[in-house]
Amino acid sequence: MRIVKYIFLLLLLAIIGASVYIATQKGDFEIERSTVIKVPKEIVFNYVNDYRNWEEWGSWKEDDKSMQFTYPDNTVGLDGSYSWKGSNGDGEMKTTFVKQNDSIAQKVVSGDNQYTSFITFKDTVGGTKVTWGSKGTVDFMSKFHATFNGGIKKMMEIMHERSLNNLNQIITKEISTYNVEVNGIVQKQPSFYIKQTATTKLKDMQSRVNPMLQKMITFFKNNAMKMNGKPFIIYESVDAQAGTITFSVCGPLMEEIFLAPESDISVGKLEGFSALKTTLRGDYSHRDEAIATAKDHIAKNNIPQNTALKYIDVYVQNASDVKSPSKWVTELLIPVQSQTPTANPATTPPTVVTPPVLAPEVITD
Repeated sequence: MRIVKYIFLLLLLAIIGASVYIATQKGDFEIERSTVIKVPKEIVFNYVNDYRNWEEWGSWKEDDKSMQFTYPDNTVGLDGSYSWKGSNGDGEMKTTFVKQNDSIAQKVVSGDNQYTSFITFKDTVGGTKVTWGSKGTVDFMSKFHATFNGGIKKMMEIMHERSLNNLNQIITKEISTYNVEVNGIVQKQPSFYIKQTATTKLKDMQSRVNPMLQKMITFFKNNAMKMNGKPFIIYESVDAQAGTITFSVCGPLMEEIFLAPESDISVGKLEGFSALKTTLRGDYSHRDEAIATAKDHIAKNNIPQNTALKYIDVYVQNASDVKSPSKWVTELLIPVQSQTPTANPATTPPTVVTPPVLAPEVITD
């Protein structure tokens, strides 16, 4: 009996000693890791700036298969966020600062731990240098776990490195997988729509479109309205000298509605028109190539354009529908003089682009 008491006492002393040791270990950390992704900076920024993509590349899900993610109406840009539940605890990440195509700052709450995080995007030879850093403190249980895994700093460094490697692999594959097909002349039906208009630098356009598109979808949802089709963009004007573009993100309406005068969203009417439809399957960064393919088709077939009307992109399958950029579907409509609608003209077969990785090349049949 006395031996049992001694053993129990020794175990108790060992537990107390271990607890004291763990409690005195550093619970704060500050780490920074980088990688180079062979994709233009604007594309990498847009992908990381939307929390709906983080589930795909964050290494934490690899360690906790039970994790469940929740996405609010706003996951893009300033005040965008997402949250999770898992066997290792619940958490939330929220964007507190954004500088277009340059940097993102975040606040992270994971269980009883809180820390700040930042990501920067810099042009470098062959692509984009992405640097991800974090700074904060952890609780006793986190220090306990870290004690047997090289310390909290080591654990955080490994998590960042694995996540950045995942980001590199996923985004390189996703952005490089796309094709373009010229479908033929179609008739765009007239409709009312609501729109939000913005002017920005040409290179920053897609970064502005993503949160505006999300806001438009949320507007319909919050007002119990249903879109009469898919959201679309009207390209209002381009100032080549200033390097800016004015565009409107639009949601088609079932019928005309009236909005408060002070609202930043207004109502418009789209008249019916004929257009050459070209389908881009993949990331929006390939739009310029898709437009060039469409214009080449117009020139070869002597199709008269209707220059009085504006280009329109219809987001058939967008980031709100599916996370993978390679699965996005955008219909590009170039207004032409009224013609009888046709599908895949026999005179010119569809133009399909199937580029090698990161070396796009247009192949015209």
